[in-house]
Amino acid sequence: MAKATPPEEKLAALRKHGVLNSRPEAVTDEAFVAHDFFDPHDLVQVKYEMVRRVHTDGLSIVSAATAFGFSRPSFYQAQESLAESGLAGLLPRRRGPRGAHKLRDEVLDFIEHVWGEDPSLRPHDVAQRVKDQFGLSLHPRSIERGLARRQKKPRRPARQLPRQSQTEI
Repeated sequence: MAKATPPEEKLAALRKHGVLNSRPEAVTDEAFVAHDFFDPHDLVQVKYEMVRRVHTDGLSIVSAATAFGFSRPSFYQAQESLAESGLAGLLPRRRGPRGAHKLRDEVLDFIEHVWGEDPSLRPHDVAQRVKDQFGLSLHPRSIERGLARRQKKPRRPARQLPRQSQTEI
């Protein structure tokens, strides 16, 4: 007997929070097949139950990973994340770089220095100077955002960005 699909509202909420299991049909564990409480669409619940079944029920890692639709490395990753951070560790993490990895303090210091010497420079010109000095390709808007972030930090005063559209009267 096939289980009913959860209500669309629940699926939408799981999707919104990034915890919708993309392969619910791969979850073949008996609890998820037989009971409505267990939802194969809920990625956090599936990972938690996979780890729990190994630790409390004595299921082998290979059997648990297979029954829950994961690989062995995914099991180990879920186990480690759960041990380090609890249930929050099972939430998917944002992929890609975290923060402005090119705009280190030394680069921002250089940008402020260059603009301090010549406030008439446009962000495009400053980006070219950064490329010449550090070998980094920066979009002019990234420079503006980096300086704006720095201005928000109370410890480091930063200079104002030059206005490009204003004409002197």
